[in-house]
Amino acid sequence: MKMEITVTEALELINEIRKQPNDLFEMIRADVKESVGHYLSELMDTELSEFLGRKRYERIDGMSNHRNGSYARKYTLKGIGEVAVRVPRDRNADFETQVIPRSKQYEDALREDLCVMFLSGVSTRTLSLISEKLIGRKICATEVSKASSQLAEAVEAWRQRDLSVEPIKYMYMDGTLFSMRIDGTIEKVPVLVVIGVTETGHRTALGLQSGDKESAVSWREMFKDLKKRELDANRVQLGIMDGLPGLERVFTEEFTKAKVQRCQIHVARNVLAKVPKKLKKNVADQVRSIFYASSKSKAIEFFESFKAMREGSSFSSKVPGKFIKLVFDIFAVSPRRMGLPANNQRYRAR
Repeated sequence: MKMEITVTEALELINEIRKQPNDLFEMIRADVKESVGHYLSELMDTELSEFLGRKRYERIDGMSNHRNGSYARKYTLKGIGEVAVRVPRDRNADFETQVIPRSKQYEDALREDLCVMFLSGVSTRTLSLISEKLIGRKICATEVSKASSQLAEAVEAWRQRDLSVEPIKYMYMDGTLFSMRIDGTIEKVPVLVVIGVTETGHRTALGLQSGDKESAVSWREMFKDLKKRELDANRVQLGIMDGLPGLERVFTEEFTKAKVQRCQIHVARNVLAKVPKKLKKNVADQVRSIFYASSKSKAIEFFESFKAMREGSSFSSKVPGKFIKLVFDIFAVSPRRMGLPANNQRYRAR
């Protein structure tokens, strides 16, 4: 059917759009939803025809199963919103569409977005309140919790993954704090983190586990878990950590062939904390020259120069006696002092 519109009617329509431009977009959205719903319904009807082996109204002798109408349901799509569809049925109730799974109310992309917002700190109740504006359908707090629990299962599977295929040569370890919901309140929970560097120079997270970073027992449990997951301890050459004596002792016991290196960041912070403000920049520059020396001999040269200058000046009387030990720690954590090659100074995340 051909539809005609006069110039006057077109101008009136344009004027109405100018007055209420949002109405136009609302009509477009409604039309898109209707078209998508019709398309999905036709797609499922074609799927049923394939399942039965014949088209609508076609009869084949000996076939006992037939179409049995359809039922209405709604499905939420990302970027479109909630659409109405008709799901066809067969008489024997054997057909189950793969286009829109019966147990799902919205597509996986929306579930992933909900999980990201939940992990960003948005509560289940807040997500439920804003979901209608965001996706055109209100999602209850129970649905949000169910979606996040599926994410937790995936995270746990990753956390328990096999490490035998990871050729780890260096390990970074430290503790951090994560905000977690416990009994309805948000609390800071200490978490142990181990990051590995492979023989090809890629960084990868090896383990996350709740525990006190000051506790040697917690670190031993972490290392035993990594080895239980088939991490090859004999390949590990170096462990980078802060100055916790318990951690260093446990690491050397669990990874007997590895050396220990103090974390450069922790040492630099400890050193600069002992330095008067007007000298911080100069000391920081000399610390970096030791860290990033082009060779082991250069690292020794910079270290001896730095040590002699600080011991022979009035500067040494302005700081506690532990400063010289901290200076030695700078040299001890230098990669060149450890004899590591130049291409091992930077790693790529994987």
